[in-house]
Amino acid sequence: MLPEDKVLVCTRDGFIIEIVDRQDAGSDIELHKGIISPGFINAHCHIELSHLKGLIPKHIGLVSFVQMIMAHREGDPNQRQVAMELATREMESSGTVAIGDICNSSDSVELKTKSALYWHNFIEVSGFVDAGAAMRMDMATDIIGLFKRAGLPTQCSSLTPHAPYSVSGTLFKMINQCTDGEVISIHNQETAAEDELYANKTGEFLKLYDNLGIDISSFTPTGKRSLASWLPYFNKQQSILLVHNTFTNQRDISLASFNKNYRHLYFCLCPNANLYIENRLPPVDLLLANHLDIVIGTDSYASNDQLDMMAEIRTLAIHFPHVNIASMLQWATINGAKALRIENMYGSFEKGKKPGVVLIQDFHSKMIL
Repeated sequence: MLPEDKVLVCTRDGFIIEIVDRQDAGSDIELHKGIISPGFINAHCHIELSHLKGLIPKHIGLVSFVQMIMAHREGDPNQRQVAMELATREMESSGTVAIGDICNSSDSVELKTKSALYWHNFIEVSGFVDAGAAMRMDMATDIIGLFKRAGLPTQCSSLTPHAPYSVSGTLFKMINQCTDGEVISIHNQETAAEDELYANKTGEFLKLYDNLGIDISSFTPTGKRSLASWLPYFNKQQSILLVHNTFTNQRDISLASFNKNYRHLYFCLCPNANLYIENRLPPVDLLLANHLDIVIGTDSYASNDQLDMMAEIRTLAIHFPHVNIASMLQWATINGAKALRIENMYGSFEKGKKPGVVLIQDFHSKMIL
């Protein structure tokens, strides 16, 4: 954020020229009361699910939530496009400048070709049966090809695993081979059932597989918790966004720290979505105590009432009042930019960047300058 008594000097189209002391800025300046922040980096969103706003009940738990997503994600194509456009406008109007967006189809390509926002498109791969791994990779590769051929010069697309409970060992290995040195994202430990599955092959996910007709007889539990089970698959120096982490504990973090085959881990908080689905928040104090790099996302309208990054920060401030606003703004700006590898243009006020400018007058209002 901009230090007190400093003046931000920008071009009309938003590039930073310099930051100067107030006494050196002359008289032609705008004075604002509040915090001036770079534009927000929404590190985790599902724009494709925007048409599901208000459809799924709160506090039903992740397994039931996943089943409802699968039952309702298809809809009228025109309504889906309109919903995505409205969601994008909300993010723009609330100060977001860049998004890490999860994609299961090419439905958002047209929207993104017209958008002023930066989008990192995480093309999601899933499939819990080893025999279907090659087909699932082919499907995802076709989708990423559509994104790349759409001519989105300021955007990036990469393959990414969905979640430990939906990706087989063979598929994890194939994704690893195709993401050498890239940024990937994965939903991690969003529910206690995920750890139960890997440790003992028990828990609610067994009912999900049964309901979906998925034969998991070939799945062998590792006897370990989820993070310790899937992280070793990645040994190509990927940067990994771990999303949600609602049930991550110290043992998970300690084990992860011994694995240096990845380049970097970022822990993404989506507090309003966590409250919406599981009515539980991630262990923020534990992440801080371990000096981990935290970023913030909104998740989707399917699991949130809004896609406003300040709403996420407000929730964190209410439940973790001892964490200062400067730290949370860092999670929402420069940390997110580093996670998506766009810190050369976004995330902080530095000469030559075009990070966007947000005025936060209090926790309940802000404006885009």
